[in-house]
Amino acid sequence: MQRQKAGFPDVFAAWYRRWRSVIRAGAMIAVISSLLWQPGRAAIPSDSTLATIAATKTIKLGHRTDELPFSYVVDDKVVGYSVDLCLRIVDEVKTYLKLDEIHVEFVPVTTATRFPLIRNRGIDLECAATTNNAERRKIAEFSFPHFVTATRFVAKKSMGINRIGDLAGRSVSAATGTINVGQLIATNLHRKLNISVVLKKTNEEAFAQVADGKASAFVMDDILLAGLIASSPNPDDFVISEEALSRPEPYGILIPPGDLAFKEVVNTALGAIFTSGEINDIYAKWFLAPLPPQGINLNFPMPSHLKPFFTEPKAYLD
Repeated sequence: MQRQKAGFPDVFAAWYRRWRSVIRAGAMIAVISSLLWQPGRAAIPSDSTLATIAATKTIKLGHRTDELPFSYVVDDKVVGYSVDLCLRIVDEVKTYLKLDEIHVEFVPVTTATRFPLIRNRGIDLECAATTNNAERRKIAEFSFPHFVTATRFVAKKSMGINRIGDLAGRSVSAATGTINVGQLIATNLHRKLNISVVLKKTNEEAFAQVADGKASAFVMDDILLAGLIASSPNPDDFVISEEALSRPEPYGILIPPGDLAFKEVVNTALGAIFTSGEINDIYAKWFLAPLPPQGINLNFPMPSHLKPFFTEPKAYLD
């Protein structure tokens, strides 16, 4: 877990010293949020994540350990493309709330725990590679899209498995809590492939099933498969299918459900990054340059279907 040291803004410090004998934690958020009203800006709802951040001077960022290049850990430091975007969002939140500093608390999450944590406010944002679709928008808010991917599978080249039909009668692994599981099951039933689905807790565990010969293939987002292959001891042993199990779908940063005030601040930050062109430098850092810790380079140019999301970030709305 990492923290960035921060101070307490003068206006809140003075207020707190005056009222600390009578204010209790349950009332603090509502009072502070009322103090945050400014002319020309709507008052922050007392139940908004912004009010909690103002009260605690802390923002909790959910991250992964194995989603290179989006969100992973190197020498106990959380890094990645999505992490960099979230840290830019933190800067916008700090400016919006007029805080001198904000503690950044990194909280590890998995595909199975991310939605419960965002729903229960165990994290304020999830900075990873989470697909935004209609079903998921019923249980959480999403930021503007920051990447687009499709579901494919990885297999060992020696297996000669290249198309979905080649998976018939075989064991295929997937990570619990991902949309890839549902897509695999739906494809299996629709095409009557008699696939044995093997569920694992993490992407790394599911990929290891293929590497160790315990499963014939692993179904996941194509860019995450590319990252797992590139960081494996023998990347030349693996191949990603040309045939996809889904149409291209966008990634977004998870935001607590119903928190539209916080969502607006998040999207303001991302919109500025996208339309200013700063996103090109951030993208190049994580997809076109050597990555820590092994110095691998994904050499993954920005897809043509991703660029419109950056030039017109509001084009993809809930």
